Parts: sequence; structure tokens; C-alpha cells
Amino acid sequence: MREMVKMVIVLTVLSSVSGGLLAAIRNNTQDRIDGQVLKFVKGPAIEKIMEGASNDPINDRFAVEVGDEEKFFFVGVFDGEPKVVAFESKGSGYGGDVGVMVGVNVETGKIHAVSVTTHNETPGLGARVETHTDFKNQFRDVAIGTQTKVRKDGGNITAMSGATITSRAVCTAVREAGDLYAEVKPQIKKQLSNFSG
Repeated sequence: MREMVKMVIVLTVLSSVSGGLLAAIRNNTQDRIDGQVLKFVKGPAIEKIMEGASNDPINDRFAVEVGDEEKFFFVGVFDGEPKVVAFESKGSGYGGDVGVMVGVNVETGKIHAVSVTTHNETPGLGARVETHTDFKNQFRDVAIGTQTKVRKDGGNITAMSGATITSRAVCTAVREAGDLYAEVKPQIKKQLSNFSG
């Protein structure tokens, strides 16, 4: 009995030390991990959306508290003014969540562009969402907050052939982005004053 208690104490101490070490390593590397995700996952989508901006939208960003989460908004300066913000939203696709970066023209209240950040969709079908320009261009100049849906669901978006579920995921992400934008629009406008020329 005494040996069993001793073994439980030793295992508890080892587990605590191991857990503490793992937590410390994670805390010390979190900034680096976030930087890599920003550069290699979100960065290419942001650059596509902000093509032609006179600033560096990846560096020119701000955070807004949404519920218990911090949401980042990337700023695009066009003609000397901060005219576009981009932020990420998600929709449920065939292989899991589809991350979509949505750019909104703050002057017109319309979608500037959309670009996919992450997905686990089927290669050759849903995975085309990354490169299918005609599909993504359907969202351009649509008023933010419009209930975008694929045509099969009574909407105005033509789904990618063989990838209706993925197309629905992008539509969902764009709708949710509209809801988020409406919720935090005053905070966005306030933050954008820091980026004015």
C-alpha cells in the first residue's frame, strides 16, 4: 500500500512538472506561432484582397473585442485613405471549417473581395475554392450584410460545380462577416481614424 501511494505521488509530481514545462514552452513560442500563421496562412489572402494598397495591410491592423474573443482587422489604404478592412470568418464545409478573409469597403459598405485562408476540402473539388476566381468574384460589390446563398438555396451565388457544400461554406462565412461588421462598425470607424493620412 505504501509503495502505491509513493507511486501516485511521484506520478502526480512528474505530471505537474511536465504540464508546467509544456505550458511555459507554449507561452514562450505563442508570438512566434501567431507570426507564422499571419505570414503564411492569412497573409497571402490579405495581400490578394488588398492588392493595390499603398500601405502594408499585414502590419497595419487593429484588434476589437467581440464577446470574449479578440478579432483582428487589417487595413488597406487606397488613395491616401483607409478604405478597406479585411477580417476572417468561417463556414462549415465538407471537410471542416473553411476560413474566409472578407474585405469590406468602409465607404460603400460593399464587399471589396474575398479570399480563402484555410480549408480541408476534397482535392480537385472543394479545394478549388482557393483558386476559383469566377466563384469568388461573385461576392465583389455585394452589400455587406446581404444574405448570400447559393442558387440551389434560393440565393444569388452560382456554386462551384461539384462543390456545393464548400460554396455554401463560403456564403455562410460571408454572411457571418456581415453580421460581425454590423456589430463592430462604430469601433472599426473609430480605429480607422488612426490610419488616416
